[in-house]
Amino acid sequence: MLEDLRAALSQHDWSDGDTPPAVDFHLFFDGNSQEESIAPNRRSGDRPPVAALYERFKEIAARPQVERVLVALHYEWADPEYADGFPPADSVIIFSAARPEVVQGWVQGLGSDGVLAGWPQGKPKNAPDPQPGVRIHCICWD
Repeated sequence: MLEDLRAALSQHDWSDGDTPPAVDFHLFFDGNSQEESIAPNRRSGDRPPVAALYERFKEIAARPQVERVLVALHYEWADPEYADGFPPADSVIIFSAARPEVVQGWVQGLGSDGVLAGWPQGKPKNAPDPQPGVRIHCICWD
């Protein structure tokens, strides 16, 4: 829910220039029907609706080789324009020991630009470290 997401974001002092936060995917997707909140440039293309993204990421998160799934917010996430709704996001981060080509198979059909290694904008200060042997996989829409 939006209230829980806002509460989680308020637990840190954020400054201009900080890497945008990453939040648990449930916080971002649960109750979110705002199609423009993630990958708006792909909304009319091959990106599924927000509800379908949420279902797919629930399936991915349930895999035994997945440690966690986060949503990385867009650098404009704190803009007053988004004060009453879900902040914009631009990628989903999957912590998994799986190889990138395996993760790519999991996200097939989501209209993403593929799987990148690591945090594309740097690690947010609110993001946990992965367990040993776990990789950071970034699913992005550009």
